[in-house]
Amino acid sequence: QVRLVESGGGLVQPGGSLRLSCAASGFIFSINAMGWYRQAPGNQRELVATITSGGSITNYADSVKGRFTISRDNPKNTVYLQMNSLKPEDTAVYYCHRENYNSWGQGTQVTVSS
Repeated sequence: QVRLVESGGGLVQPGGSLRLSCAASGFIFSINAMGWYRQAPGNQRELVATITSGGSITNYADSVKGRFTISRDNPKNTVYLQMNSLKPEDTAVYYCHRENYNSWGQGTQVTVSS
């Protein structure tokens, strides 16, 4: 079955960096667009970034443009989210998503605080 497993979350100070990883299995990863979403307490889940199957086209929420980078390694069935210059408002649970399907990971907590 489809499985998405996120890792790499944690506690970081403002201005710091984290790299999230999402290991995918149970489907042909290389032909699927992938995305990262996040949900803060009391808020709806929101798009952070998406990437096409081959990795040539990416899309970002305005709030993370210039700070976050989505990438993928198709042979490793993994999608990444490099997060730099983190802000307290980036605090949320981050979810990996197989675009165009109702497939989500369990989420990884990112907390930005001093």
